[in-house]
Amino acid sequence: QVLPHLPYSLDIAPSDYHLFRSMQSALTGERFTSYDSIQKWVNDWIVSKEIEFFTRGIRLLPERWAKVVASDGKYFE
Repeated sequence: QVLPHLPYSLDIAPSDYHLFRSMQSALTGERFTSYDSIQKWVNDWIVSKEIEFFTRGIRLLPERWAKVVASDGKYFE
């Protein structure tokens, strides 16, 4: 059975994912002058994170998915 769902929901948008929220915070005030400097910053940022950072983000997903299901398609904070 295929369940109907919205093609896009702010509640489950990738930009709200654990990784990107943390990266957005770290990017505050940063200025880049080239693609290479952006790529270096992202690579350095990823390498600086402990494995537990990524593990925690993955472990939070089922809770997030449960909220989406419980909201019956309505937006939530």
